[in-house]
Amino acid sequence: MQKSASKDSKKLQRVIKKYPNRRLYDTDTSTYITLAEIKQLVMDSEVFSVLDAKSGEDITRSILLQIILEEEANGSPMFTTPVLSHIIRFYGHAMQGMMGGYLEKNMQALMDMQAPMVQGVMSNNVFQQMQEQMQKQTEQFLGSFGLKR
Repeated sequence: MQKSASKDSKKLQRVIKKYPNRRLYDTDTSTYITLAEIKQLVMDSEVFSVLDAKSGEDITRSILLQIILEEEANGSPMFTTPVLSHIIRFYGHAMQGMMGGYLEKNMQALMDMQAPMVQGVMSNNVFQQMQEQMQKQTEQFLGSFGLKR
């Protein structure tokens, strides 16, 4: 009985409310949280949504994009200028939906490969090789639609 209650609690989606003063309020913990803490929720695979406190609009995507923007600005960026340019070119293009699916499937494949490696096997060199391979595949994919560097 306890196991099923535990499973049910995992299904509940955590709600974060964003107030006009830009503060983020975690309704589960009844505390204000930061973008860094939301990033940690993502890292912990927590299921959550961010809602605009005034309108109730789901703004999860914009918060996640804000986290990506901060990560790209700090340290070494994941996306090169050519890759970002290619992504922008797909907006409004007939292939926009396919591109989203392509990226999602490749990210899932990367996560599936990473899971066993994270347990101590994966080195920076292996990760670098995986990144380079993903970049080559993406460039080939974009090239097939006439979009080249």
